[in-house]
Amino acid sequence: MAATAVRYLRSVGAATTAGPAPVDPLPRPDLRAVADGERPPVDPAEFRRVLGHFATGVTVVTAHTTDGPAGFACQSFASLSLDPPLVAFMVARTSTTWPRIAHAGAFCVNILGAQQGALCRKFAVSGADKFAGVTYGAAPATGSPLLSSVPAWVDCRIQAVHTGGDHLIVVGRVEALGAADGDGPLLFHRGAFGRFSG
Repeated sequence: MAATAVRYLRSVGAATTAGPAPVDPLPRPDLRAVADGERPPVDPAEFRRVLGHFATGVTVVTAHTTDGPAGFACQSFASLSLDPPLVAFMVARTSTTWPRIAHAGAFCVNILGAQQGALCRKFAVSGADKFAGVTYGAAPATGSPLLSSVPAWVDCRIQAVHTGGDHLIVVGRVEALGAADGDGPLLFHRGAFGRFSG
């Protein structure tokens, strides 16, 4: 009986198996890359000039590595999430310090005060012994260098790393943090340090 029913369905062109009828796949989208001779839509110098009008705080991101302490000056630091507590910073993909911090798997963001411009400049220099003459202790959760006299700090473990053009976006999960009363923040605006006055 079943075989007769199948033969009948086949003779009238009906589907003889369960499930949806096959469909043609959607066409693939055209993929496009920047062609030779195309220019970026924004001049890099103009990009820097305009974005320099946005004032930022200044930090030093540090880590304890197998080769000793590592750190670099960073102005692209921001809070990201309250639950869970996450922060983020951006670092150039050409940074020679970042691979050491990545290998450590943890970092401390040292938020600099208004009088710590010289300390920022020390950590902005590539290839030098940035910790020479700098006093620091160990951040409580990760052991990353906690610089003396900073008004605030955030101790983190690396949660994720994303690509963002010529930079990496590093997300850290906050393990501990603290702040002290004292001077206001060190600010960076249009290529120069400044301070908040209100």
